[in-house]
Amino acid sequence: MKPVVLAVGGCSGSGKTTLARELAGQLDAVLFPLDYYYRDLAHLSRAERDHYNFDHPDSLEHDLIVRHVQQLRENQPIDRPNYDFSTHSRVKGVTDHVEPRAFVIVEGILALHYADLMPLYDLTVYVDAPHDVCLTRRIHRDMRERGRTEESVREQFETYAKPMADEYVVPCRECADITVTGTEALDWSIESVIVELRRRNLLPSA
Repeated sequence: MKPVVLAVGGCSGSGKTTLARELAGQLDAVLFPLDYYYRDLAHLSRAERDHYNFDHPDSLEHDLIVRHVQQLRENQPIDRPNYDFSTHSRVKGVTDHVEPRAFVIVEGILALHYADLMPLYDLTVYVDAPHDVCLTRRIHRDMRERGRTEESVREQFETYAKPMADEYVVPCRECADITVTGTEALDWSIESVIVELRRRNLLPSA
């Protein structure tokens, strides 16, 4: 049987990554974060990297994403890139070997944006949350995990993240199969996805 492919999209800081990780644990799924597929910026200066628009669709290596999702869907393993957020570059010569499983969960702010990815999904989920909540969470994450300052995170959010979200991410809510709220209890969101999977006969009943 081919794997069931889920997509979880939403703005940065909406809670989509947390939801995707929890679903991956419950479904014993391959987690496929789009963040691994940012383009290598090693050829740019540090100042240019720090002011790069990571929220635009062109920031991701879209063709490779499609090819790897197709391979997993066909029960074929992949070797995905390894990305270093502290330097905004790929780790040279290092990839992660990923074997397909019964479920694949594609997660990222633009997971529901690319038209040629949509036919590869069996279920699409949009995680909705207000911009102010997203900003607060993004500050906390980027300072803790990516070595950023609060000032730089706020600047990037106002300059790139919020405008790009309004243009490319928020409209995806209209094409998602289901929408969950990123400020509600995580258990409720998980249950909503599980119920929809069962309704579509993509997951056996308990």
